[in-house]
Amino acid sequence: MTIEDYLADPASRFATVAMTDTNGLLRGQMVSAGSLKGIAKNGMGMSPVTLALDPTDVVLPIPGVSDGTSDFHDDPLVLDPVTVRRLPWSKPGHDMLVLANYSGGTAEFCPRSMLGRVLARVGEAGYRPRYGMELEYTLFDETPESARAKGYRNLKTATQHNSHDLVLYQVQQTEWYEAVAEMCVPLRIDLAKMHEEIGGGFLEACIAAGEGLEPADQLVLLKNFIRALAQRQGRCVTFMPRWTEAADSQSIHVHVSLKDKDGKSVFHDPSQKNGVSETFRHFIGGMQTYLGDLTLLFQPTVNSYRRFAPGTFAPPGLSWGYENRTTCFRIVGHDAGSLRVENRLPGADTNPYLTVAATVAAGVAGILEKIEPEAETVGNGYAQETPRDFARSMPEAVERLRGSAFARDWLGPRFVEAFSSTRQSQYDEFRRKVPDVELERFFDLG
Repeated sequence: MTIEDYLADPASRFATVAMTDTNGLLRGQMVSAGSLKGIAKNGMGMSPVTLALDPTDVVLPIPGVSDGTSDFHDDPLVLDPVTVRRLPWSKPGHDMLVLANYSGGTAEFCPRSMLGRVLARVGEAGYRPRYGMELEYTLFDETPESARAKGYRNLKTATQHNSHDLVLYQVQQTEWYEAVAEMCVPLRIDLAKMHEEIGGGFLEACIAAGEGLEPADQLVLLKNFIRALAQRQGRCVTFMPRWTEAADSQSIHVHVSLKDKDGKSVFHDPSQKNGVSETFRHFIGGMQTYLGDLTLLFQPTVNSYRRFAPGTFAPPGLSWGYENRTTCFRIVGHDAGSLRVENRLPGADTNPYLTVAATVAAGVAGILEKIEPEAETVGNGYAQETPRDFARSMPEAVERLRGSAFARDWLGPRFVEAFSSTRQSQYDEFRRKVPDVELERFFDLG
């Protein structure tokens, strides 16, 4: 289906135009078929303040956008016609969805626009990234209202016990698995696999590898519509990296391989150990060198940093190893078609566009600069010192992003300014809060 096909059908009444905010949430409007014709040609106005919103619409400051100097104007959203798909539960004539991203000055800090620029720069350097993503989440037999009424404590998860790859729980939840798969068809999400993860109600869904913006588009859609599916069933999900201290951490893992302009893998060299080419080593070296300064993109909320509490299966530092899940960058595969790196740093709360942009930019910069990685981690990475580390707190992550010449070069100074400003504001707001655990621990006898 194309926009032209939809407009040519007299039964078409409305379509949804959506963009992705900084948090990875889809925001947009339902527009009439008559309006869509002009929007497809000229774009649709939306205020850049949309990119300053926290998930519950707390307005965070971005200089010139949402601070005291802003006029709250609109900038045009440009429709991407190749993203057209159908909404899974809408009636025909009301069911077209098309993705958009900002143009104009707002494109400098629009996540989808930024990934497009990074991929274009990588293409000019002679490379074609191919990537897929794994999404972890927890499913609850609670409505959003019942979870809130319980103070988000003592919630009933969809399954009771830790159950990694347990087919019993998969079969028990057949209706959920089938509903997710069915939902993905009209949304054109290339769902590669699903399985039980470590923890009650803890699940994983994986997007197949692809090129361009498409896999990131698909993961954005998957996150948003899994939420919608759960709520339609009277349930809810969370992507918080650590929603309770009793649960393991939740993440998004990004698998990346790289081809040259002719489509040949540049990561594979059969003459080298594990088939890892010199180019692949330099890609790892770039990630080790630069991703620590981009921690804020991978850990964008105050909750993100709880994922790295002792005893969780989160990366111990910016280490790498072959088929080693105790490292941050795990090399996977054995031949030109399968050899890739898995970036295990991002939390489940990350924006897929920003996650992919940062990973690919750092790796390709490593290739261009011929950066050799630190020594490979062999054995259990948690029992070894890591030579390089990411930011361990939100203030450190904000400071490192603001001070990064690499981030300003590859992601843009306006993005660095806008993103770091909103995250600093979020941290400052939460720093004023008094958590329940502090009252329980210190109120009477502290």
